[in-house]
Amino acid sequence: MNGATLLAQTLSRAGVKTVFSLSGNQIMPVYDAAIDADLRIIHTRHEGGAVYMADGFAQVTGGLGVALVTAAPGFANAISALYSARMNESPVLFLSGDSPVSEDGNAPFQELDQCAMTREVVKFAGRPDTPEALGQMLRHAIGVALSGRPGPVHIALPFDVLNATVSAGAVPEITQIPPAPFTQAAEIADALAQAHRPVILVGPHLNEGRGQGRAAALREACAAPVVCLESPRGLRDPALGAFAEVLREADLIMGIGKVPDFTMGFARPPAVSADAKLIFLDPEEPAIARARNLSGDRALLIAQADTQAAADAIITAAKPASRPDWLAKTDAATGYRTDPSTAPGVHPRALCAAIQRVLDAAEEPILVCDGGEFGQWCQALLHAPMRLTNGLSGAIGGCLGYAIAAKTARPNATVIVVMGDGTAGFYLAEFETAAREGIEITAVIGNDDVWNAEHQIQIRDYGPDRTMGCTLSPGLRYDRTAETLGCFGAHIADEADIEPALKAALDSGKPACLNVAIASLAAPVFKGT
Repeated sequence: MNGATLLAQTLSRAGVKTVFSLSGNQIMPVYDAAIDADLRIIHTRHEGGAVYMADGFAQVTGGLGVALVTAAPGFANAISALYSARMNESPVLFLSGDSPVSEDGNAPFQELDQCAMTREVVKFAGRPDTPEALGQMLRHAIGVALSGRPGPVHIALPFDVLNATVSAGAVPEITQIPPAPFTQAAEIADALAQAHRPVILVGPHLNEGRGQGRAAALREACAAPVVCLESPRGLRDPALGAFAEVLREADLIMGIGKVPDFTMGFARPPAVSADAKLIFLDPEEPAIARARNLSGDRALLIAQADTQAAADAIITAAKPASRPDWLAKTDAATGYRTDPSTAPGVHPRALCAAIQRVLDAAEEPILVCDGGEFGQWCQALLHAPMRLTNGLSGAIGGCLGYAIAAKTARPNATVIVVMGDGTAGFYLAEFETAAREGIEITAVIGNDDVWNAEHQIQIRDYGPDRTMGCTLSPGLRYDRTAETLGCFGAHIADEADIEPALKAALDSGKPACLNVAIASLAAPVFKGT
């Protein structure tokens, strides 16, 4: 067999059944090998779309997502999405075609030092020079992707390595790296028992959909609110309601897989009390070093630890506590949603209310939220047990990829993806991918004819008479574009038409795009309980 066959068989041995890819010269040996390994290739319309799909697939399954792209320009197209996967803590194996090792330095077609470009956004990057080395590198990279803080890894695939002959015995066994046991749970249990107003902050890997119930179990065992910070707006994330106001009252803040950064105001006043004691647990030494630097003498404990193992140990060691008033206060704050705004067009409140009814009626709902102002409305007002967002990277546009991957991973799920009109422009052609592959998702585009997040910054910071460059062509019909790509499409300009259009979309048997003329409003900021 050749190196490409070794790669395909290794992926199959690792449990991979689906690869998200955009084809190109250097990776065609892998396409050929995928046939015999029974790997499904979902062929995308953009390399970034392939990585977003691998990212979404990893989030929904808890396993490895695989993206395969071609060399140089194809590879470079994917790097932005790779950064999002790193910030989302998603175990993605990113494979890229590459020029032959034997021609290094001779200016072969699309020669590029790819690993030098990815090392800042992945946990591991490597380029094997033999197929035997490829097998061992795959084994190592997959283990790294799934261990500690999960994240993307990259392997460049030289064309001659893919075509070189190798023995069948070179296909490696795939094993995960076991986490080190966490031995400081008793110390943390004592600190939590002594606190009056503790708060537990977690990162994306422990959120409601991906943490396998650990957030709820931590709350129950520790009698402390558990809040996930996974938005680029940090404590201003509308999905957190008025939580920022009560966080200032906490006397103990513990981060599990979440150390001081911009999302929590760097754990400095006024975001948190100067008197609050701090505990931070994280799998990565650079994060631990940052936590020590920003915590100073407020730190009770800062330790390197696997997030899920640490959470499990703390749940087991927790001492009985009762803080009904504190839990009620934090719950009221995070659930606070009072907003009096009005504007011409379909109000995001009404649109979200109709979408929520669909999610509530579904046996297996999955929600994908993306975008600026409209995306924030949706994150605040919509809920599903499994929710994917554009995440800490602050990038927008990946939502169609996330939704396609979610439906691929869970074919029986009802997948609703909501996005703004600016967001829709990035990967609109992936509607064709969904139609071609028979992947039924329902996309709702909130269309207010403007890049509203940036438009609101201009109004706020420079004045309403100094806006420029953020408007879009009025009345664009994204639904018609989706129809030409093989999907169901509908345009909504009145709130009375929302529910009939949603029903028609779900009943269509196709991927669907609902283009909704929404009121142009800034994202809500909820203050005061």
